[in-house]
Amino acid sequence: MRKPLQGVGNIVRFNWHFYIISFVAIAILLLGYFYLPMPFSLAALFFIIAIILTNFISLAVSAYVYDFSGLYSFKWMNHIVIKNPKNIANINAGFDETSHFLEEKFPKAKLHVLDFYNPEKHTEVSIKRARKAYPPHPVTQGINTDNIPLENESLDIVFNILSAHEIREEQERISFFKELHRTTKKEGLITVTEHLRDFPNFLAYNIGFLHFHSPKTWRKTFSASGWTIHKEIKNTPFISTFILKKDGAAS
Repeated sequence: MRKPLQGVGNIVRFNWHFYIISFVAIAILLLGYFYLPMPFSLAALFFIIAIILTNFISLAVSAYVYDFSGLYSFKWMNHIVIKNPKNIANINAGFDETSHFLEEKFPKAKLHVLDFYNPEKHTEVSIKRARKAYPPHPVTQGINTDNIPLENESLDIVFNILSAHEIREEQERISFFKELHRTTKKEGLITVTEHLRDFPNFLAYNIGFLHFHSPKTWRKTFSASGWTIHKEIKNTPFISTFILKKDGAAS
């Protein structure tokens, strides 16, 4: 059960350094506004307003996406055509908010929780803070992105929920999806739920949208690793889910 405003609260909690920087910048600009002559004082006021609006908009959108949109109700899973899966995997990048929901959604399936976090490759300080704040799921298994210790064609469904974008390097990302291809059954599928580097996310997060991958980048990754987009779902204007099947698999 998620707490009220847990999503936006975690964003502030794990990225507090950005808000400290904003506060310091506003304090300095206020000095400029009161003590600099025109037009410099007006420019300082403009930047103060811009910083406040940017932070407010990003937090408001985050609250909508993570706390009010129903993202974690997983109604989008109704688009999944596999009934009564026996083996499912949930893959995270060091911070897992979803495995217990999947256990409730698929009570008869065996759940594999796979964590590809590597502090040498995935250097986001927010992930380190999240790992300290939230213990991993009891069955979590650490993996490498190029080596998933599961048998060939053993999984019915693989979930990548707000995690795969942390694989920044293209070839590593393709190798990872090739491993998912190897471990997923011929008629199985995987889901990739992500923010995209697109206009809505630019409006919401400003230059922060560069942390996300573009639709073109995702499609290139999927194609290079043997996957076809079966469906693309807009969970919100800011979140998309790709449902992928193996090339040549029946629709």
